[in-house]
Amino acid sequence: MDNLEPIIEQVRAGFEARNKARDEALAVCRVLTRHCAHAIRAVHRQDQAEADQHLHEAGALIARLRETLAAYDDLYYAGYTQDALKEYAEATITSALIRNNPLPSPSEVGVEDATWLNGLAEVTGELRRRCMDILRQGYSSEAERLLTCMDDIYSVLVTIDYPDAITNGLRRHTDLVRGIVERTRADLTISQREMHLQRSLEDLTRRLDNES
Repeated sequence: MDNLEPIIEQVRAGFEARNKARDEALAVCRVLTRHCAHAIRAVHRQDQAEADQHLHEAGALIARLRETLAAYDDLYYAGYTQDALKEYAEATITSALIRNNPLPSPSEVGVEDATWLNGLAEVTGELRRRCMDILRQGYSSEAERLLTCMDDIYSVLVTIDYPDAITNGLRRHTDLVRGIVERTRADLTISQREMHLQRSLEDLTRRLDNES
């Protein structure tokens, strides 16, 4: 037992290093999540420069996060870390789709496949929000384009039939996506019918004015 104390000191030193890395990672994740939220807000305001700046800052934080947790894979794949990375995937994909740019892949975003898929699922909520902003000004083809993106996302997600332990709970998010897509389609249908009705009334009014 003479070596008990040296062993305990080694264990304690390992715990101290791990705890320090965890605390730093938590702090980075909080700031990362905040930048992602600001980026999405800027995208909806159509302020591309601000959105890009926040995404750039978020990308730098991800690099720092990887460096901090390089020796601790279990912490890197912990829930809070992957949740922050999911927010980054959501912000990056939302920015691309609303701008009608190509969809960035998991490797381009720099996150794990399951994290990317869960971020993709949450993008549909942001696309619905954009559709609603558009519909306040009246029906448009841009809203239809975004609904098509949402349909495509759902159509793909339902084919990912793997256990939650592999997909990080993707099935639950996929169920939510279905409801979001259905509500958005209903809203677009109502808006389109209202537009057609309004045009018909305007045409009728013009004909009556000409006849009089």
